[in-house]
Amino acid sequence: MRLHRNLTEAVIEGLGFIFNEQQYADKVVERQLKKDKRWGARDRAFIAETMYDIVRWKRLYAEIAEVKAPFSSHDLFRMFAVWAVLKGVHLPDWSCFENTPQRRIKGKFDELSKIRKFKDSVPDWLDALGEAELGSDIWSKELTALNELAPVVLRVNTLKIAPAQLKNLLRNEGIETKLLKSYPEALELIQRANIFTTKAFSSGMFEVQDASSQRVAPFLEVLPSMRVIDTCAGAGGKTLHLASLMKNKGQIIAMDIYENKLQELKRRARRNEVFNIETKVIDNKHLKRMQNTADRVLIDAPCSGLGVLKRNPDAKWKLQPEFLNKIRETQQQILQDYSKMVKPGGKMVYATCSILPSENQKQVETFLESEAGKNFIFETEENIFAHQTGYDGFYMARMRKK
Repeated sequence: MRLHRNLTEAVIEGLGFIFNEQQYADKVVERQLKKDKRWGARDRAFIAETMYDIVRWKRLYAEIAEVKAPFSSHDLFRMFAVWAVLKGVHLPDWSCFENTPQRRIKGKFDELSKIRKFKDSVPDWLDALGEAELGSDIWSKELTALNELAPVVLRVNTLKIAPAQLKNLLRNEGIETKLLKSYPEALELIQRANIFTTKAFSSGMFEVQDASSQRVAPFLEVLPSMRVIDTCAGAGGKTLHLASLMKNKGQIIAMDIYENKLQELKRRARRNEVFNIETKVIDNKHLKRMQNTADRVLIDAPCSGLGVLKRNPDAKWKLQPEFLNKIRETQQQILQDYSKMVKPGGKMVYATCSILPSENQKQVETFLESEAGKNFIFETEENIFAHQTGYDGFYMARMRKK
């Protein structure tokens, strides 16, 4: 691989925004890719993949480069040099790469690879927390899996097309996919490609949704005749999956505190030709009126997001212990409030994209022991680990109201 100065500088500039200004990696990457219209697909892929790679291994590379935050441009070039040496990329004769100690970099990498917090590149406090909650063996395996690049998985809109048919349609557009045995509505890209420019996407035949995320909607056990409430719908990935499972019948009420996310859900629903979704911005009046009205309630709760580090590697640097304490309180309050919408005999699923028991099993246990939770019977739960599936980490628990 030959390094180009303008591409390398775009990477360095972007890393400064992410590391020093705490900007979100996906937004920075999106912005950096638009800096030069002359860049081709290979150029843009280099920028995006290199930035995400260095973000993912920030602690390891910074330790080897002997630099500390806040990072100067010189520091970031040193981290880039570490990345290049470890990837076997030839360093050009630029002043910023003069006297790069390649043998020392490789030796330091071998040394630090024996220490998990450096090898898997996580903050001290997070490494200690993960080991305390999951045990050393599972935590180590999970960290390794979460540092792997996330595959691109599509959820087929079965209201419009069958998975095998979409597979053939995408092949005609030059995109190869494979069916996933344990995920009936999923296709995985064999090679990364821009699927958003395909006719199949513009026609609403699929959405991008990780395979683990696709297990949540079926877990709710919906039927076409039901009234279903998705309480933390966001932009509606699971809402649209529910609509597909319900064959565009019944009623789905998608709720969120953010109006802009619900507007995005409406746009996606139009493209998918889904008509059984109603959106509501959450307020106390709605919650009171909707008590005891839902056959099914999905609580896809806000969480640490530790299960989705494959696709959001910068989250481990933004996450703080104080946030975790606050989000656990929020999760329990949501369970207390939104469980009231389930009617007698109805069911509720509590789900997170976290792998920590304190956000998952312990929240369900606390709820079931509370006054509101005494009306519910625990049915089943699933822990989905990245090291076992190759996809995101998730948790789901289903409860039935007496």
